[in-house]
Amino acid sequence: MAAGKGARLNGTAGNLPKCLARVGNMTLVERQIAALRMSGLNDIVVVVGCEAERVRRSCGRGVQFVENTRFAQTNSLYSLWLARPLLLDGFVVMNCDVLLHPHLLDDLLTARYQDALLVAYQDDDRLPLGDEEMKVRTRRGRVVDISKTMPADVADGENVGVVKFGAEGARLLTSILDERVAAGGLRDWAPRAFAEFARIRPLYAIGTRGYPWTEIDFPEDYQRAVSEILPAIEADRRASWSPAVGE
Repeated sequence: MAAGKGARLNGTAGNLPKCLARVGNMTLVERQIAALRMSGLNDIVVVVGCEAERVRRSCGRGVQFVENTRFAQTNSLYSLWLARPLLLDGFVVMNCDVLLHPHLLDDLLTARYQDALLVAYQDDDRLPLGDEEMKVRTRRGRVVDISKTMPADVADGENVGVVKFGAEGARLLTSILDERVAAGGLRDWAPRAFAEFARIRPLYAIGTRGYPWTEIDFPEDYQRAVSEILPAIEADRRASWSPAVGE
């Protein structure tokens, strides 16, 4: 999901869309494509919009594209709806502004549930959720609501921005997307559809287990991604790849 401009970054990515912001030696969209391929997913579709040709060039070969020509007047639900013919066998959706440890994607893909969403649960070490966060409420391991307007004191955690649906769930979700678009919900966030899905069919919550991740909306998010999150990811991956003593 890489159609938006990311105007709230206030020039942090230059005049480029948010997905082309560089974190380390790669853009955000390049990092996500690499993470998907490392997890064994090679059928990759990128929904482009702002600076569509630049995004296509950054993504490289072996990627399909869907273009949201109305990206300035619509939101992520509409972008996902445009890709609906490609979703019916099951899919994973990722927001382009998320930097995350690859283990989180692996955890989601290997979870025994057909339909599941990554959730960063609240704990004493995390900052309180504010108006900007897409908040999640769960019950017995299932998502029961997702909303930015949810009161923070009833939320159990934050939506990471990575969700998977099996074939049956994908068909239900596309019907929900059709209904929302037909009802005029062109500026809805995609999680609006996920919340409606969870009221009909179980959508399981998969916790982040403390692995580093961040959503990048504002300049301070970008600085944290570069100075804290990426170094933490790379340090953990180097440690996990270190050879055993004597090898």
